Amino acid sequence: MQTDATRMDEKLARIRSGAYTPDDFIIADAKDADMGSGITGLGPRPDGNGYWTREEFLDRIISIIEQDEVDIMLVSASLLDRLHKRGAFDGSAIKPAIRANDTTDCWGGVRHGRYAHLPSVPFRTADLGMVMYGSRAVAEGRKVTGTDLGLYSMTFVNDLDRDLHALNEYARFRAEAGALGFRHFLEIFNPNVATGMTPAETAEFVNDCILRCLAGVTTADRPEFLKMPFNGPRAMEELASFDSELVVGVLGGGAGTTRDAFELISQAEKYGARLALFGRKINLAESQEQMVSFLRRVVKREVTPQEAVRAYHSEIAKLGLEPQRPLEDDLLITEATLRDG
Repeated sequence: MQTDATRMDEKLARIRSGAYTPDDFIIADAKDADMGSGITGLGPRPDGNGYWTREEFLDRIISIIEQDEVDIMLVSASLLDRLHKRGAFDGSAIKPAIRANDTTDCWGGVRHGRYAHLPSVPFRTADLGMVMYGSRAVAEGRKVTGTDLGLYSMTFVNDLDRDLHALNEYARFRAEAGALGFRHFLEIFNPNVATGMTPAETAEFVNDCILRCLAGVTTADRPEFLKMPFNGPRAMEELASFDSELVVGVLGGGAGTTRDAFELISQAEKYGARLALFGRKINLAESQEQMVSFLRRVVKREVTPQEAVRAYHSEIAKLGLEPQRPLEDDLLITEATLRDG
């Protein structure tokens, strides 16, 4: 079984106490891609011969767990079952977490689907009792055999009826989670449909929606931390400095260049984020282990993002891996929100 104390909890305690240092920055590997699409979701094999299978993906997850550099491993409930059967978290200080709901705008990888282009609708497939105990019968004092931490996702689209529905579903989730003693962290996406707002206005809208939806939530039911897009330095600093007890984390978004990944974690930390939850930026890298290692070195300020890109290319060359881009292209910042930082 997993160790009782996880690095995540120890780091969160130091962050909330005001004793944060870059060593306390939390990195999560988001290996929950099967909750967003089907065959293609786990990523293409580097040789171009189709896509990773479920068994191969499990091997990749276990490789990251054994590396022991990330603090959280986020997976689907079904993948967590398989990982526990293989003893992946036995004695590990890495915290397993599951995606506790799956909004429709996450379904962008479904081939021939159009769900990602329609206003987000919340729904859930994971049964929290099953995730925690392996049974719907929750007895007093039972030991957690799965995990007691999950990601809950919301997307505000500036439409009263849709946003009210999302808020009510979140309230129902909190009631169920609270009765079980299940903890959660909250993911807020930018609107996934046109709203008429500029990027700056979208950032302000999202920040205010986050604070507004949590204002009526007492401490026991509040999320452990947030996961949200990096909408630029000003927006991140505004939200992170508003409430010292609200721990803000940044999501990775698209794969981008290697420079994008290192620049994102560097700027997010600089402007107040204390977590990074990266999926494609790790999973689609030439070497996921080297990517994680350099993300950690960047956030600890041992190397700059530019230095990390060059060092990363050197390391993958030693492994005999072909880079996806020439070094000069991989040093480019391609994500607009990172260019002002």
